[in-house]
Amino acid sequence: MSLKPHRRTALGLVGRAAGIAAGVVADRIVGDPERHHPVAAYGNAVSRAERRWYADSVPHGAVFTVGALTPLAVAGLVVDVATRRHPGWRALTTAVTTWAVVGAQSLSHEGRVMADVLASGDLDAARHRLPHLCGRDPEALDAPQIARGTVESMAENTSDAAVASILWCAVGGLPAMLVHRGSNTLDAMIGHHNDRYENFGKVAAKLDDALNWLPARLTGALAALCAPEVGGNRSHTWATVCAEHDHHPSPNGGWCEAAWAAALAVQLGGRNVYYGNRVEFRPLLGSGPLPDAEAVHDAARLVNLVTGAATLTAVGGLASLAHVLFHGGVVPRSVASRPAHRTARSYRRITARALHRGVPQSTHRAGRRQP
Repeated sequence: MSLKPHRRTALGLVGRAAGIAAGVVADRIVGDPERHHPVAAYGNAVSRAERRWYADSVPHGAVFTVGALTPLAVAGLVVDVATRRHPGWRALTTAVTTWAVVGAQSLSHEGRVMADVLASGDLDAARHRLPHLCGRDPEALDAPQIARGTVESMAENTSDAAVASILWCAVGGLPAMLVHRGSNTLDAMIGHHNDRYENFGKVAAKLDDALNWLPARLTGALAALCAPEVGGNRSHTWATVCAEHDHHPSPNGGWCEAAWAAALAVQLGGRNVYYGNRVEFRPLLGSGPLPDAEAVHDAARLVNLVTGAATLTAVGGLASLAHVLFHGGVVPRSVASRPAHRTARSYRRITARALHRGVPQSTHRAGRRQP
């Protein structure tokens, strides 16, 4: 059956929405593969290319960034074009890609494991696990500081590894989602403020900031919405996010970390010690004690809650847009454009049938028999 272009587009959006939902569910059930992860494979390829093409200059870094992201954009575009007439295949390819890209389950799992380790009092084991989440030097940290680093990492990575991927897939399909994930991977590898990458990684870092600008703000809003599920207050959390997000040196990280701090009633920020004896002092976010094991567990739960809320937002938005495109408006065009005289003719026909059966017209209009 031949469909008009706008209806074909609508079915493609339905396929994309179904794929996002299925991919997020698959991530929640299956999680990330321990070996041969696609994102890790991409990172290894980028690392080999960087060793060959590195030069300490911004233009070289810009060319390298474009070259690393172009294959992802082309691959996503090819798949989206190939499936534009096949909603089922669109849903399947989107689901597989979403599962490979979204990392919410692994992030929350690491948080829950860290919470259990901290609760057991095994500081050495906690120090051993911290590098799975962030790049701080664990040997210089005590248990509350490890908990703080864990919560801060989960907050920011919820935006980077979950909400942003879901949002960009909803907005731009596979090309947008893959480019974002590639950009975020590049930022993690070369977007550092150190002697080697200050120039070479500058474009990658700026691009990642730009692509995460909207997702970070959505993450903060959704965390405020979900705050009561972890014992927080919606209005207090959102007020804290609005008041304190710009205290953070990152243009995006403050929206996430302030939301987690307020929702969990803890305080984040302070002195961060990284490998190589690099020390940063960050402004404080939220008010309350430093996180403990229970707060880390709640932070991990908030990762899943916000990811679920972002998925519902994306799927609901795509489904609504598909409905409007398919039917030509919020109200189906066939109903909205039905002539008034056709409705009057239908009423006269019904009335005539009622009179023919011996039912008085007034009775028919009232919808009940008169005594």
